[in-house]
Amino acid sequence: MTRSKVSIYSALAANVAIAVAKFIAGGVTHSSAMIAEGVHSLVDSVNELLLLYGIARSDKERDERHPFGYGRELYFWSFIVAILIFALGAGVSFYQGIVHLRRPAITEHLGWNYAVLAFSLVCEGTSFVITYRQFRQTMGDRGWWGAIRMSKDPTDFMVLFEDGAAVLGILVVFVLLWVGDYTKNPYLDGVASLVVGCLLTFASAVLARESRSLLIGEGISEKTDREIRALVEDVSDGTKVTRVFSLYQAPEEVLLVLIVDFPSGLKTGEISDRIVRIRDNIKSRFAKIAYIVIQPE
Repeated sequence: MTRSKVSIYSALAANVAIAVAKFIAGGVTHSSAMIAEGVHSLVDSVNELLLLYGIARSDKERDERHPFGYGRELYFWSFIVAILIFALGAGVSFYQGIVHLRRPAITEHLGWNYAVLAFSLVCEGTSFVITYRQFRQTMGDRGWWGAIRMSKDPTDFMVLFEDGAAVLGILVVFVLLWVGDYTKNPYLDGVASLVVGCLLTFASAVLARESRSLLIGEGISEKTDREIRALVEDVSDGTKVTRVFSLYQAPEEVLLVLIVDFPSGLKTGEISDRIVRIRDNIKSRFAKIAYIVIQPE
């Protein structure tokens, strides 16, 4: 199974550099928002590594214990990533925000924060553009949400969500730090941390929902289902598809089971010939369907 890792590598490089810069700025300025943002970038870096690990695991060759291969490993590690975004990223952001709301303090040396935030925005923005361009190739004529719902490869949208949440988080922190400095309001630094936590909670909830759906098993779309039924029933008059079962074993690998009602009076050899023709027609039309089981009713 092959897929582009450009967006993951670009996001990983950006997040490592940004995390280091944010932690340095947070330590110098004692800003909870900057520390929360640093944790956010660090968690994103770990997430990219887990996605790369999931891709490597999913590419393993099938064996006796896993006759359909390891493709669903990618769905498992994507779900773990979604959990980490909430447990670590959002959790630490909420903790930092609450601590600084209880013990507010004026942030010092804000020039450090502004410089790091500008650097972060450039890096995250560049990574977001790279990821967005790659995601656009999978969208077709669908909208954003439709493309995410229909995508069977979580790497298509997980990095996009992470980068999008990162860009929004940087902008929120920048605005609230500036307003807090201008109004001498020490509470806004903690508020910025809480807002970042809310952004990460929303992102993790969406990603967990989509990853869970893939993990427990998604099938082909209604459009593909109709096309397969038409393809089978065009073999000859009287052939009908009564049930269609399908399951994505991996983003590029589908298991398809068809229950077919063949015309009465056909001999065993004739039914076998039709099954072969049906299988060949489906495979030539749908490259992702790797396994086809056709059961006469």
